[in-house]
Amino acid sequence: MARVSQEHLDARRRQILDGAALCFARNGFHATSMQDVLKEVDLSAGAVYRYFSGKEELIEAIVTEVLGAIRSVYERAAQESPPPMPDELIVRTLAHMARERPAVTDDGEWLFPRLMIQAWGETLRNDALSALLGEGFTKVTAAWAKVVVRYQEAGMMRDDVDPEAVARTLMATVQGFGAQYALFGGFSPEALQAGMRGVLSMREAAAGPGNQSVKSG
Repeated sequence: MARVSQEHLDARRRQILDGAALCFARNGFHATSMQDVLKEVDLSAGAVYRYFSGKEELIEAIVTEVLGAIRSVYERAAQESPPPMPDELIVRTLAHMARERPAVTDDGEWLFPRLMIQAWGETLRNDALSALLGEGFTKVTAAWAKVVVRYQEAGMMRDDVDPEAVARTLMATVQGFGAQYALFGGFSPEALQAGMRGVLSMREAAAGPGNQSVKSG
């Protein structure tokens, strides 16, 4: 029997994860069965169970992969000089997620925000997933904080600011975007970037010529 290449194994695993992600985004974790996943990926039970023991392991693998992809964006950004501004970095993160995961669900909606909402809800009943998500969140926070430290080193932010507080605030912006998109739609990454730029411009506008509301010193 010919030996199966690692490339083939990786491609098959990718096929299963992508199909499961589409099923979960479409119907939620609880309403999705392994039979649904098998039908989506058009594979036998044996082929799928070779990679994943069941639905719980699929969910954990997807969450781990998503958190790892987000963390990698921030870790790379921390190596740039100067580091990208928050509005640019957040949109870069969202664009990266759109490329890394299946882009859209059956009805044309972006997949990532729906999966994010599903994962949050699942943590309320799944202790293992809750721990996994918590660990991943801590790592993503640390990566974001590295970017904030680079802002401080580059003179883009005051030295007395807590990097973790800033990191968690910026992460909350990404999470809030995902929640709004999944629940209400009509909100694009470009609109988020424009909104963030507006917020970031407030101090500059307030300190501009002729503005008497801000005192110097």
